[in-house]
Amino acid sequence: MKKKGFFMSIVFVLMTIQTSYAYQELTYNEFITYVKTHHPLVKQANLQTEMGTATILKAKGNFDPKLTAAYDRKKFKKTTYYDELNTTLKIPTWYGVELKANFEKNEGVFLDPSLTVPDDGLYSAGISIPIAQGLLINERMAMLKKAHLYQKETRAKRELLINKALYKASIAYFKWLEFSRAYKIQNEFLKKATERTEAIKRSVAQGEKPLIDITEATIAIQDRALKLEVIALKMNKARLHLNTFLWLDDVPMELQESVLPVFPEKDVLQKTIFNNNEITAEAIIDQHPKLMEIDTKIGALKIDKRLKINKLLPKIFIEYNFLTPKYDQTSSLNTANYKTGINMSFPLFLRKERGNIKLAKLKIEAAKFDRLSNSLAIENKIKALKNEIKSIDTQNELITDIARKRLKLVTVEERKFSLGESSLFLINSREQKLIAAQEKENVLQIKKLVVLANLYHTIGKVNF
Repeated sequence: MKKKGFFMSIVFVLMTIQTSYAYQELTYNEFITYVKTHHPLVKQANLQTEMGTATILKAKGNFDPKLTAAYDRKKFKKTTYYDELNTTLKIPTWYGVELKANFEKNEGVFLDPSLTVPDDGLYSAGISIPIAQGLLINERMAMLKKAHLYQKETRAKRELLINKALYKASIAYFKWLEFSRAYKIQNEFLKKATERTEAIKRSVAQGEKPLIDITEATIAIQDRALKLEVIALKMNKARLHLNTFLWLDDVPMELQESVLPVFPEKDVLQKTIFNNNEITAEAIIDQHPKLMEIDTKIGALKIDKRLKINKLLPKIFIEYNFLTPKYDQTSSLNTANYKTGINMSFPLFLRKERGNIKLAKLKIEAAKFDRLSNSLAIENKIKALKNEIKSIDTQNELITDIARKRLKLVTVEERKFSLGESSLFLINSREQKLIAAQEKENVLQIKKLVVLANLYHTIGKVNF
């Protein structure tokens, strides 16, 4: 970690004086690791899991014991009409059953007779049971079950957000790499054209070459300098775009021009993004965060459906309470002293309930179609990207061979030119084709990296 921090301090420290004589390298692995650690989008994604945990805590709050107290007193012309105190402790349980403890102390001249209790008050302990609607599933149970599903959904959303951030960062790095390599190619041929021009000037001065060769050589220099300037502009724009992914302690950092990218080694993308975990076709479909997100939504919709079906049942609540004036004597609790009741309600047509059930079924069906569509789209895109990678590999082999042969032609043409058997026009013409081949080779190599990044982005499973 100390070596990493030291390297990053060299790369990302803001300086007013740039070192033109020394270059630093920023590898893809170092860059993407830095993005994983410091980028705001990644930090924002990590908040998703905290939101899931907070949602579960909120849902569990519906099962918290609840203490209520009510006090009413009326006194007029020195007469206490009534003085009523009622405190209740309710403890909800999983299956809709509610435990209750109560204390009442009431007195007064005009007290309702039904509220008359012993002088020291009246204690009660009882239970409330829904025997139809709300017993096997109720709002509290449904909310907690959906909270656990939501926690899984937040994990899937976290992976999707991180995957998106790493994909965008990877593309930015590869574009910077592409233009940096293109700049290097064009700059090398510009140097070569400059050296050739100096040699031609000496030959013209000695009468070995015609004067017009200097003009043609100078045009070649100007043409390559113009192209180099265009590439330099693109490279700087790519580097500035890369800066949007470089942060440290929530402060954006600036990449210096003396820092250069490095072409990634084979399989570095999988090692960097996926920690070299085995990725199988089954894992892609079963564990894809987008599909997992849809699965959790389907699970939540099924819970809603069960809850709505349960509402077809009548609301029937039975309550029974033992009464005693002495809370510290359990022997005083007996069936002779009690308070009980029953409460029932039932809508006659159930149109609202039946409509809700129908809507719940339709939402589940729509979500399943959505999952099927997304699953097929992911499978087809993965197949297409794999086919594209194979095609790019074939193109890379061809262009590499072409570039090697064109380099051989340029070398032969330069030897012939030195012997006076060729012309500068032929050399420039062959060099232009060599430059084009090397540029195409560069584009294809970067394109493969981009497609690989797209493939891993489509797979969507990020592990770190």
